[in-house]
Amino acid sequence: MDIKRLQNEVDKLSGFSSRNDGIDRLAYSKAEREAVRYLERCFSQIGMLTRYDPAGNLIARMEGKNPKLPALAIGSHVDSVYDAGRYDGVAGVVAALEIVRSLKESDIKPERPIEVIVFACEESSRFGMSTVGSKAIAGKLSVDVFRKLTDRNGVSTEEALSEVGLNVEELLDARRATEDLHSFIEIHIEQGPVLENEGCEIGIVTAIAAPLRYRITLHGQASHSGTTPMAYRNDAFLGAAEIALAVEDASVKESDYETVGTVGVIEVSPGAMNVVPGEARLDIDIRSTDLESRERVKERVLSKVKEVERRRGLRASILQLSEELPVKLDDGVIADLTESCRSKGISFKKMASGAGHDAMNMTAICPTGMLFVPSKDGLSHTPKEFTLIEHIYEAADLLMQYVLKHTVESFLPEHQSQ
Repeated sequence: MDIKRLQNEVDKLSGFSSRNDGIDRLAYSKAEREAVRYLERCFSQIGMLTRYDPAGNLIARMEGKNPKLPALAIGSHVDSVYDAGRYDGVAGVVAALEIVRSLKESDIKPERPIEVIVFACEESSRFGMSTVGSKAIAGKLSVDVFRKLTDRNGVSTEEALSEVGLNVEELLDARRATEDLHSFIEIHIEQGPVLENEGCEIGIVTAIAAPLRYRITLHGQASHSGTTPMAYRNDAFLGAAEIALAVEDASVKESDYETVGTVGVIEVSPGAMNVVPGEARLDIDIRSTDLESRERVKERVLSKVKEVERRRGLRASILQLSEELPVKLDDGVIADLTESCRSKGISFKKMASGAGHDAMNMTAICPTGMLFVPSKDGLSHTPKEFTLIEHIYEAADLLMQYVLKHTVESFLPEHQSQ
């Protein structure tokens, strides 16, 4: 494999953005679709068959000697948050691309097919719902909820998909059968400080925490800020502020379970200095690997919503965006990756992921694994996000060993006789 080529692809994908002074590559945007089409050309150039499923996932297939065998799948995503870094999702995609390029250059013909999946809409930044593409593949997507969502510019999911040639009504047609795939492995940056702080080169993910997400809109009464006495106000923003603090307080009480809660978005309307806010919207994210702990945070927050409604004379509308279950990754895949790390002398740590990933949905279809690479200072979802290309190369090399074992070596006579 070629480490310089890996770096070149990271640099190339960083150029796909809707802005010139940073990276905005939101789900189903022109910039994101241009990046995906670039990758489609890369896969086509090495003879892979490419297609888009009804959710907009790009699937590139290297046919095996026995095309009827379940395919081994690898990949990640290239859509981004607002004002993003260069490595989130991209690390896994460029690693997968380098693996199939290297197989082609080495004239290695796999026995079973190999697929690279570039998932659509992994990030929740645009519409408030994450891992849409992998949810569709796994048959876990709630189209009724997804259809109701809009981005910060008021563009609906239906409009956004239509602009890139997709149809909300066809999303469920992206579902894959369990017999389609042998296994799936995703490489991703850690997005936290653990690997760097503990001096580990690789993280082998054992479980993925699941997010519970709400969009809460508080309806009060807009009024003149100078003529409305404090006692007569129905200020939606102040109610939202109380709820945001309740999210923090409830989550801190569950710190022993590593449960976390975040209010990542607050929008206030009408948004004028001299007007008491008549409406406020909060997007709330609660996640944990412990369902009982997550449930306790939820109950405390929703109880606070009711109390704020009553005391401040507000009305709340609550939309549950997602309620996902924590998942355990496959023991067999974990064992394979652990053995490869040990045989290569690579320092590693088995760890749970606090962030959600496409891999968590793929567990519903096939044995699934995940490799983390260190994030400098634990930073992600920021332009300061950084991962050494050497660490991405190491992860790609480990994944290559897994690919070779399950697409070539296990079919050799000496293995079949064991």
